[in-house]
Amino acid sequence: MSSVAIIGDIDTVSGFRLGGVKKAEVVNTSEEAIAAFDKFLDENISIIIITQVLANEIRDHISRKIGSDVLPMIIEIPDKDGSSEGSADQMNDLIKRVIGVEMVK
Repeated sequence: MSSVAIIGDIDTVSGFRLGGVKKAEVVNTSEEAIAAFDKFLDENISIIIITQVLANEIRDHISRKIGSDVLPMIIEIPDKDGSSEGSADQMNDLIKRVIGVEMVK
């Protein structure tokens, strides 16, 4: 059975909790984000949703931990302030990780 977790600011996490996501961590620093990410990896979460701002801050850690693995699927979402630069490439990165082929425009 797959499970979903969210890592983000209080507003984003609260919205997902209202939507039924039970595994959630409110974080304010990159160190807290790394700790939450590692916790969810240990719990074998299938989908980890993280705000783009936090994902950008811990990008190297995420890459080291999951490498080319398909699971957990990491989904980056805009936080309450909107999307950040580089969000357009997220889908291409996901496709490359899942099927091993880079999509070219």
